[in-house]
Amino acid sequence: MADISGRKIAILATHGFEQSELEHPQKALEDAGATVHVIAPEGGEIRGWDGGDWGQIVKVDHNLDAVKSADYDALVLPGGQMNPDILRANPDAVAFVRAFWDAKKPIGAICHAPWLLIEADIAKGRDMTSYHSIRKDVENAGANWHDKEVVTDLGLVTSRNPDDLPAFSAKLIEEIAEGKHTARDA
Repeated sequence: MADISGRKIAILATHGFEQSELEHPQKALEDAGATVHVIAPEGGEIRGWDGGDWGQIVKVDHNLDAVKSADYDALVLPGGQMNPDILRANPDAVAFVRAFWDAKKPIGAICHAPWLLIEADIAKGRDMTSYHSIRKDVENAGANWHDKEVVTDLGLVTSRNPDDLPAFSAKLIEEIAEGKHTARDA
């Protein structure tokens, strides 16, 4: 595994995030040496979704309005159905995602989180995957959808579901170790 010591990673989430899709990458990133902050539009705590019911509470490190993309080296977007649906309706959350893309920093999105990539006008022309139920959304946004556990396109890392978390986290760490992807168009 690559060493990403000294890197700061933002995980953008809100209530209803898929529990494992936040916690697994967070632990993997921390184990690889990164500092990881959970960012949310609301302060205090957010509650995950786990196995068809409400999951555990996660402490929010910073409110969205108190941070900027320049504070971080990469962004992780956990899925779940509720979390990205709520966030894609939040203009500040969408702008935060877009700012990472414009700065050519790695972004990881799993499950339904590609909805945020679509809303931030990032999907067009990208190779991506997602949860199967939003495949048409991804394709209609102009992305090339692939049914693979992890798809990478110049620092954009996407995966389908919690079963893909080991591959997603490993590829995300690799992309973060590479740094900015200056070859990609904003």
